[in-house]
Parts: sequence; C-alpha cells; structure tokens
Amino acid sequence: MRRMLRAVRLLARDGRIPKPLRGLAAFGLLPIPGPLDELALLVVGAILWLFYRRTLHEAWAASAA
Repeated sequence: MRRMLRAVRLLARDGRIPKPLRGLAAFGLLPIPGPLDELALLVVGAILWLFYRRTLHEAWAASAA
C-alpha cells in the first residue's frame, strides 16, 4: 500500500502527464455520490495505461526505494 501511495505521489508531480489529465484524476478522487467519480478514474486509468505505460513503470520502480 505504501509503495502505491509513493508511486501516485511521483506521478502527480510528473511533468510528462498533462495537467488536464491530472485534474480529471483529482476530480475522480472527490467524494461525489454516484458513479461519476468512478467513471473519471476509469478513464484516467485507461489513458495512463495506454499512453503513459513507461511513466507508470518508472514511478513504480522509483517507489521501491
């Protein structure tokens, strides 16, 4: 769990990920009732997995230390 939180912290500050995408992720973390916030997180996760896979891998490897 701690490693995942460190990786997320690294990704939040990574300049290679566009600010609108980080903003959508922040919107997904809001406690909004209904499925809208979960949908936003699914969209962000899919975009990150498809287009920023190397960045995700680098953040995961860096969080191991």
